[in-house]
Amino acid sequence: MSDNQSWNSSGSEEDLEPREELGHLAAIGEFSGVLSKWTNYIHGWQDRWVVLKNNTLSYYKSQDETEYGCRGSLCLSRAVITAHEFDECRLDISVNDSVWYMRAQDPEHRARWIESIELHRADSGYGSESSLRRHGSMLSLTSATSGYSATSTSSFKKGHSLREKLAEMETFRDILCRQVDTLQKYFDSCADAVSKDELERDKILDDEEDFPSTRADVEFYHHNNNSSREKLFQTLSPKEINGIDFKGEAITFKATTAGILATLSHCIDLMVKREENWQKRLDKEMEKRRRIEESYKSALNELKKKSHFGGPDFEEGPNSLINEEEFFDAVEAALDRQDKIEEQSEKTRTRDQRPSPVPIGNIYSSSGSHRFSEKVDEMVQNHMTFSLQDVGGDANWQLVVEEGEMKVYRREVEENGIVLDPLKATHSVKGVTGHEVCHYFWDTAYRNDWETTIENFNVVETLSDHAVIIYQTHKRVWPASQRDVLYLSAMRKIMANNENDPDTWLVCNFSVDHDDAQPTSRCVRAKINIAMICQTLVSPPEGNKEISRDNITCKITYVANVNPGGWAPASVLRAVAKREYPKFLKRFTSYVQEKTAGRPILF
Repeated sequence: MSDNQSWNSSGSEEDLEPREELGHLAAIGEFSGVLSKWTNYIHGWQDRWVVLKNNTLSYYKSQDETEYGCRGSLCLSRAVITAHEFDECRLDISVNDSVWYMRAQDPEHRARWIESIELHRADSGYGSESSLRRHGSMLSLTSATSGYSATSTSSFKKGHSLREKLAEMETFRDILCRQVDTLQKYFDSCADAVSKDELERDKILDDEEDFPSTRADVEFYHHNNNSSREKLFQTLSPKEINGIDFKGEAITFKATTAGILATLSHCIDLMVKREENWQKRLDKEMEKRRRIEESYKSALNELKKKSHFGGPDFEEGPNSLINEEEFFDAVEAALDRQDKIEEQSEKTRTRDQRPSPVPIGNIYSSSGSHRFSEKVDEMVQNHMTFSLQDVGGDANWQLVVEEGEMKVYRREVEENGIVLDPLKATHSVKGVTGHEVCHYFWDTAYRNDWETTIENFNVVETLSDHAVIIYQTHKRVWPASQRDVLYLSAMRKIMANNENDPDTWLVCNFSVDHDDAQPTSRCVRAKINIAMICQTLVSPPEGNKEISRDNITCKITYVANVNPGGWAPASVLRAVAKREYPKFLKRFTSYVQEKTAGRPILF
């Protein structure tokens, strides 16, 4: 078979491979299902209908909306699929700067998705074995040729001695070629002479068989025989073979080959030295390239970190990539933004000054009758016993904030790495009574007027006129996870033991469980035990004047025991508590003073 025929045959075989691959790819078909996709830090993970087809990954809001077009797609040819190191259900798909964070139902579904994606990528012609087999030989040949050319030309640009030796090699090659031609002619002539000699010898042997019987014939035979031998000897004479001096040519050939070997040895020595120099330069270049690649990877990681800052890897969690200092800065920046928004809303918001109905005080003297009555009585008794105690002694309360009449204390407590620092604040507010303060603190109708950290809340169950179960979610402060809390809120009036003691009003909020408000993956469920204890102090008016708001002062004791849950750093939680609790107390008391100004006093 000729070369052209071989080339055509191999070409036809190669043409068959793409058809086989296309058939195999068609056999794979479409792969689809539900995956959770990370949307943003506000909405978190959302279920999406994901379709894998024709080497493209597309997602839809739901399976019913596929006919309206996809919401996004990725070409998998250059995609990088990474299974998360810690989350067994998560896979990340990145193409350049675009990253999709996806979560499957379980590790088995994740493995099926990764396998299907890799199978589509392989059969699309990118990175497949057949693709490499088709293109590998030409790539290798091109690389080898270019590499050889570059090495040879660059290596011989310098070093005149090597270039001179190569020129000598060219000269020796020409001489050797001529000598080989001359010796070949000599050997051909020798072969022709031997052939003629054999023919003459055969003739002589034939003549000896016909030996003459007479004397005259014998003399004639010897004469002819001698003539033949002389001709034979003349044919075998070296001087008659084209005038070639075999001995001289042999000596010259030997000298030429010796010169070639010596020159080759010299060239090898020079190239070994050159190789050592080039090896040193190559090592330096490799080290330089290694440093550049490390710098590039580091810069790329920083760029990805900045471009995807806000993804699930940078939120609060056990494997968060954000360090404690960055976490604190992000939380503080978010709180500052919320403060500015609140200041603007305060300027534009007009308080509703319509009279607010306040229930009669005697209905708060008991806990009422419901399934949590005993628990409420227990909580009230504990707060009246321990929360009103002095902060001195062995309680280890530390003063953290002091602003005028307000003082905030804290005790550092941690359990299993979670900050559970109890907080206690004391404050004196003029012009309001304990009943009024507790009323506005407990009644959910006024909650949004003074509480700025709540996103939404609802009353899950009303237990009595002064006891409700409330579920509320707090605004998320990124990168911390969003918190929710389910608690029972009860308001009580504690009658004084004697006429010289002030009446005490109390609101206690403590966490409970309820079937209608189960924990969800969207929020971290916090646990609370909070009490607002208020006592009204009255200074007698001058003369026969009636008691006015100038004569009353409310002494407030606020205690909070909060288990935030989650994985927020302890230093961040303590800093946030130190910053936010005094602001909350001042904002709330100012609101109560504003609401009660100019209204009858409610004791």
